[in-house]
Parts: sequence; structure tokens; C-alpha cells
Amino acid sequence: MSKLTAKQNIAAIVTAIKAEEKSLRARYPILEKQNGIAMVILLLSLCSFIGVATLYYFAAIPAWLCILLVAFITSITHELEHDLIHKLYFSKRPLIHNFMMLVVWLMRPNTVNPWYRRRIHLHHHKVSGTPQDLEERLVGNGIKSPFLRAVVIIDGLLGLLINSKRFSREIRDFRFFQVFNAGFPIATAYFAILYGVIAFHVLQLFHPFELPKWGVVLLAVAQFLMVVLIVPNIVRSTSLNLITSSMHYYGGVGNLLEQTHVITSRWFLPFQLFCFDFGRTHTIHHFVPNQPFYIRQLISKKIRPIMALHGVRYGVRFDDLQSLKRANHYSTP
Repeated sequence: MSKLTAKQNIAAIVTAIKAEEKSLRARYPILEKQNGIAMVILLLSLCSFIGVATLYYFAAIPAWLCILLVAFITSITHELEHDLIHKLYFSKRPLIHNFMMLVVWLMRPNTVNPWYRRRIHLHHHKVSGTPQDLEERLVGNGIKSPFLRAVVIIDGLLGLLINSKRFSREIRDFRFFQVFNAGFPIATAYFAILYGVIAFHVLQLFHPFELPKWGVVLLAVAQFLMVVLIVPNIVRSTSLNLITSSMHYYGGVGNLLEQTHVITSRWFLPFQLFCFDFGRTHTIHHFVPNQPFYIRQLISKKIRPIMALHGVRYGVRFDDLQSLKRANHYSTP
């Protein structure tokens, strides 16, 4: 593929995305109220989360339903955080902007803080598909072993511990404690509760013992948080990590067309549900980063065929699941 041809295809896709967004905004003038829309989405998500947790507390819904509902709700706040990282909302009002950043972190406590993630995510756009892409490597991209990939996808902290030495060798300026401390104190508390509850039940299995009254109360609170916050975010982050680490290429990438492929396979549909259709829409973001997630979702149906058209010989691929066997390496057919 010549560089000129790649640039032409990239330009064609970018032009189509921007034209479709312009048309959508012209049809629905309310979309210009970008800050207000984001705040409404955040408040509705927060109220929905509190409402679902309250219903579970009063035994109005079962634990499994609470987990699934919260996982879906928090997948929306992940998209909000992603847009906030790109400063799409309240960029000139830092107090409100940072308040939103804090709320989306509290609702998704198994992540590094969004201020640190902004740094590694913007870097991701510059080095996507290379060993320097820390953000994607943290969630399993580039790992060939299915077992190790599964561990990293499910448990980000354990994955960080396992890959720390490798990252230190291969990623410039990587510091384990810099990433680890980026989760303090919210992610730290999240993992302390998660591992604490698991440890308690394992000990009970082999050596049953009674807790003091304060221990019973503490365990009840921890188990409540497991259902309304911790397990839902395991479902959410596992779904997202599986899809993002599957659709991003690692190695062999020469231009924007080769950074991702679009995942539309029906086998991924259950996971798409808990990461807001990430696999079918995220490639659009790589071409036009400064676009709200809801607009990307609204135009994706029209944009995907355009990307596929340009992908017949040169451009974006669809459902290149064989790349998983190559540790996500982009190879020319």
C-alpha cells in the first residue's frame, strides 16, 4: 500500500464521519448543548445506579439483576470518562469538569484515576499498535497466551503485577508504582474489599470461624458492595477489556487504518452490551477523537459500511479474529 493511498483512504473516512455528524447536528439542534447533555447523562446514570442499589438493599430485585443493571449503567459512565479525557465537556469550567471526572471514577472504582488515564490514553492515540501503548497492554493487547490474556482481562491489578518486569524492559518511562499509585485511594479500596471477601470465604471453607459483631457488620457492608459495585464492574471491565484488547492491533501497524479492526461478530454481542457497543464504534473514534460517544453511536450504522468499502483492499478490517492467534499482530493477507 502506498502512503498516498493510505492517506487518501483515511481522509475519505474522516470526511464521511464529519459529514455525517454535521448532518445529524443540523437535524437535531439540541446536540449543540453538549455540556448539558453530558451532565444529564451523568446525573441519570448516577441516579439509576443509586436506584438499583436501593432496590437490591430492600430485596426488591435479586443480586444477579442488580449486577447486570449496574454493569450496563457503569458502561455508560466509562464512555463519559473517555469523552472527559478528551475535554469534550466543560473544558472551560474546571470545577464542573473535575467533579464529573471524580463521579465517573467513583462509579468505576477498579480503574486508575481519570487524570492519569488521560495521560496514557492521549499517548495511546500517538503510539497505538506499538509496544509503547501502555493503555492497551495493561488490558491484554499483544499477549499470545490465552490463559495469561484471560487473567489480565479479568483482573487488572494481577495483570499489572504479572507484566511489570516485561513492561519495565519494553516501555519507556514505565514505573510500576506510578501506575499502581494512580489507583489510590479508590481502586485500592476496591481491590482490598474484593480480595478481602474472597479470602474470608476461602478461609471459611477450610477452617470455619465466627466473626465478632463488628466483623459481621463489616462483612455485610463488604458483601453489599460486592453486589452493587464490585462484581458489576468486574463484568463491565472484563467485557470492555476483552473487546478492546481483541480489536486493537499490536505490531505491524503502519498507519491509522491498521490500528484497529471493527468487531461485529455475534459471539461478542453479550460483551458489547456491557461496554456500550465499543467493538462496533471505537474505530470511528480513532479517526475522529473529538466526538461525543452518543454521536459516534448514532452515526455508526452509516459509517461502518463506508469503512468497509475503503477496507476492501486497503483500509479498515472487520472481525479479524484470526489476529488473536498472532497476539494481535497486523499482517498483510
